[in-house]
Amino acid sequence: MESKSRIRKIKRRHWLVISIASLVLIGLIWTITTALLIWAYSDEESPRQSDAAIILGAAVEGDNPSPVFRERIEHGIILYRQGTVSHLIFTGGIGSAGERAEAEVGRDYAVAHGVDPADIQLELESRITEENLVNSISVGGQSGFHTYTIVSDPLHMKRAMKLANGLGMDAVPSPTRTTAYKTWRSQFPFLARETILYMGYMVKGWIDNPQQHDK
Repeated sequence: MESKSRIRKIKRRHWLVISIASLVLIGLIWTITTALLIWAYSDEESPRQSDAAIILGAAVEGDNPSPVFRERIEHGIILYRQGTVSHLIFTGGIGSAGERAEAEVGRDYAVAHGVDPADIQLELESRITEENLVNSISVGGQSGFHTYTIVSDPLHMKRAMKLANGLGMDAVPSPTRTTAYKTWRSQFPFLARETILYMGYMVKGWIDNPQQHDK
């Protein structure tokens, strides 16, 4: 009897180890696949004309945009000058006490580089990407906008577009042509963060809409 009981315990441990190892392997494969999809999507760009470009916010340094934010603003200005968009929506509130709102800094930079202030709208409350987009829908709606071009760093674009699609926005991607994340040492933490956040958003979607994923 003791021998049979011991064998059963060994089998249970064996299956437990196999189950845990399988879950770890599935998680690893999912993570790597997601990271590769994010990387591959970084080159996706649409030439479509839109009512406005939404410039996703980033950090500021006093009255100046950070290198990351500056690249996004510069790209938005390029789209504006090309006529790809007729308006710019700058997003982002106050990151830390004593700082200016990201959107205000973005507007001032764009105006200093030739953008007509009348063609700029501001979203001043958001702190994260999803809020950037949600609040931009309200700002754009008040101005009669219906179509949008989303501007951000290449590795940020897949998650930004996933969020935009989830909000029902008529939006297309336009990643910056240059980026402050130029070396692998700077790109890897950004990619790792985007991978985790993208996977988290997917899990949230499965939890919130289980029936949608059963179809």
